[in-house]
Amino acid sequence: MSTAIVVGGGIGGLATALALTRRGWSVEVLERAPEIAEVGSGISLWSNALRALDALGIGSVVRAQAIGDVSAGIRDARGRRLSRTDAATLRERFGAPVMIHRAALLDILRDALPGDAVRTGVSVSAAEPGGTVVHSAGVSRADLVVGADGIHSVVRRAVCGEVRARYAGYTAWRAVVDLPERLTEFGETWGRGARFGMAPLADGRVYCFAVYNAPEHAPGTFAEVRARFADWHHPIPALLAAADADTVLHNDIYDIPALPAFTAGRIALIGDAAHAMTPNLGQGGCQALEDAVVLARLAGEPDGLTRYDRERRPRTRMIAARSARIGTVAQLSAAPVVALRDTALRLTPASVSLRAMGEILDWTC
Repeated sequence: MSTAIVVGGGIGGLATALALTRRGWSVEVLERAPEIAEVGSGISLWSNALRALDALGIGSVVRAQAIGDVSAGIRDARGRRLSRTDAATLRERFGAPVMIHRAALLDILRDALPGDAVRTGVSVSAAEPGGTVVHSAGVSRADLVVGADGIHSVVRRAVCGEVRARYAGYTAWRAVVDLPERLTEFGETWGRGARFGMAPLADGRVYCFAVYNAPEHAPGTFAEVRARFADWHHPIPALLAAADADTVLHNDIYDIPALPAFTAGRIALIGDAAHAMTPNLGQGGCQALEDAVVLARLAGEPDGLTRYDRERRPRTRMIAARSARIGTVAQLSAAPVVALRDTALRLTPASVSLRAMGEILDWTC
């Protein structure tokens, strides 16, 4: 039986472990945290990710989290429509996306794995192309080592040396909140150098995020975030007022430059370790799920890792570059340029956006 060590117990790591297990591999996941959990954040799963989850045998469980009868689009800070996505057309063309709490998705993935597959509290310090992993509990060896250890990946050093994350120029605050009224809109609001996003979850709560331009590592408080968006359209102030400041997540936004390779020897990189991207397309987690399915399909074949690299690197590079461009446009701050941007959004036919989405969402396993 082929063996694999997956370094990192996030969405991509657990999905890869599940994909390999379903193909008969013996898999061990090494996660440095004492427990696998993610608090206060949602993730959008588009049709490409849902097809990957179907291949993992858990697509129907995740689709049960979908919410119907919601609208989508972009507004300005006063609430005026800049663009609208026809939800019915979106569902017919690509299938309905699912917004799910990250913790719920992690639970679904973990429950689908053998009970002894995940070892928590194990910190990896090095990996070697020959299949050796050095960690806090000793040394392990496997036929395949998967680097699923995020943007600051240790495993990645064995593939392409040190890679510095790049600050995108903006910071984000994320929360999952209870709101007395039922939210029926999924989308973003764009202002000057700032954005706000919201999406209803199946359990009645709302995932929301506030983004604004700021120097890297700039100090800030959630009270300042509330003040910054206080005069934006309803329900933005209400969502921020309902958020628990003690559980809100605050992170500067980073990506990494395009890597020259995703593989070396017996090592393969997936997810943020391979292609950390800005969240502007909602594709970071989706691409990690695609990685997991493709890697498991190819890993046991001759030259399988070379083929994985050849298949995944161009696609993820394209999506990461597009996401970065959208972030640049969304975070414009000069008033005349913002006015031009907003006018262009209003004049762009919805069909243009749907065609652009097709390049990403039409992926199949």
